[in-house]
Amino acid sequence: MTTQIDPTRTSDQQVRTLLEHYNCPVPFHEVRTRFLGNIATPAMSASPIRVVEDLWGGELPPFDSIDAANELVGALVMGLWNRLTRHQDRSSPFRLMRIEIAATREGLTKLALMRRQELDGFIEGLFGRAEKIDLPERAHRGLNAGELRASFQAVLDVAADETKSATDKDIETTLRHMREMTTIAEREMHSVVLSCKRARKQMLAGLPARKPTLH
Repeated sequence: MTTQIDPTRTSDQQVRTLLEHYNCPVPFHEVRTRFLGNIATPAMSASPIRVVEDLWGGELPPFDSIDAANELVGALVMGLWNRLTRHQDRSSPFRLMRIEIAATREGLTKLALMRRQELDGFIEGLFGRAEKIDLPERAHRGLNAGELRASFQAVLDVAADETKSATDKDIETTLRHMREMTTIAEREMHSVVLSCKRARKQMLAGLPARKPTLH
């Protein structure tokens, strides 16, 4: 599966198609937040290609040719990853995926699962392969999105449980609350991204300069 498309111009739909072609176990909406989290992380060892490999459990999928490998990596790194870097600007906050869903138990289940996966992806990307990282205080507070994660999970548990009764009004009310929770999650994620960007800038400014070697 190869194309002549400039990877920097690869659309989200083309990235999604590539992920499906290579049986990526991570859904596209979570790929976006994993990338964003790793773009934001203050861990200086962060690597886009490592995050891409981790989508398949730590190793890229098999390819038919080097062109196919370049197509996938180019679309993910030069395309999607680079597009997401703009959300480090205060004036360009990240938005979670918006989908059309029916006001039904199934629709509620689908949305709650997607939101929980998006928050999981952001934290996964932020920490990468590290068990712990040093985060600025504002980023720590922003990660109270973990409480939002629990809320989305609670909605998912109830919506997926057929033994729990739910009227149309209950579902509509919960969907309204989900929209409010989505806005809060986006605001907190943006705060984490901006806080980590400032922290990285300060760390880089504090690194000692090394005299260049003259030849």
